[in-house]
Formats: sequence, structure tokens, C-alpha cells
Amino acid sequence: MHFQFRKMASTDGPVELHEALDVRHVAKDRKDITRISPLQADLKAVYLGDNEVHVQGNLSTELDMTCSRCLKPLKKQIGIGFEERFKYSENAEDVQNEEDDIRYIAEDDVDLVPFIEEDLLLNLPFAAICKDDCKGLCPTCGTDLNERECGCDREVVDPRLAALKDFFKQ
Repeated sequence: MHFQFRKMASTDGPVELHEALDVRHVAKDRKDITRISPLQADLKAVYLGDNEVHVQGNLSTELDMTCSRCLKPLKKQIGIGFEERFKYSENAEDVQNEEDDIRYIAEDDVDLVPFIEEDLLLNLPFAAICKDDCKGLCPTCGTDLNERECGCDREVVDPRLAALKDFFKQ
């Protein structure tokens, strides 16, 4: 998924970019993601003048994951709004500013895939859960607490205060 600054300067109106990208390598180290569908990128690039291009659109994919609490499989739809501004500059490294929203590029040809993958990586769920009130698994016996109670004593006592646990008992 590319655009060229020179081509963009000579076109009238926006250029539409649509592509399905294989992004399995982005989530390869995540053990909770069992499958990721191809990322659908629907973008529109507009030449703003002065060697500057604005790219915006939507990214979407579907993940097969495991719940971080009860380990049940779940499907998660990811929809991301994508927006970047690119400016052609001979000395892109010297101009780049951390606070600036513009990405300075030294080449005429811009590959959008690394920027798309970065947005996807930043928007992956940190810990997926199957439902908001998921109780998870019992840490003692492993019973799924969403299905039934196990009867295990799950009271956690700070070991530093364990001696005071029975202080007020008769």
C-alpha cells in the first residue's frame, strides 16, 4: 500500500486506497491471540500542497482470542480510525519533531504498511475478557466460577499480617 508524492501532486482530488493486509506477524508474540484475520484498510489520500499528503480512513480486522480470566475462546472485532500526515523533505531525520503530527519522509515513495501495523499494534486489546462480569477461574482448584462455585477458601491474607488474622477471634 503505497503512494508517491509526485503522483499525488499531479492528481486532482483524493486517491482511494483499499487493500487487505496479512498482519499475523504483528500479533505473533501474543499467546492470547489464536488467529487474526487479514486487516482491511480503506484509506483516502489527499494532496494538501507544499509536498504534504493527508491520509485517513478505517482499518478493521477480527481476532480469535482467549479470555484472560476464564480462558474461553472469544471473537473480537477491531475497528481503528487511521489518520496521518506525510511531508516530503530531503533531510527527514533533521526535521522530525516528537511533538509534530507530521511524518517527514525522505523518499518520494511512501509505504503505508508500517504505519498501519503500528496503529494496529497500539489498538490491540491488552487483556481480552469474554464479558465484563467474568469471574474467571478459581486459583486453588481451577473451576470456572462463571459456571459454578467450588467452595474453596479464596480469602487472600497478606503474609505480613497473617499473625494478626486471629487477633480478634474468641
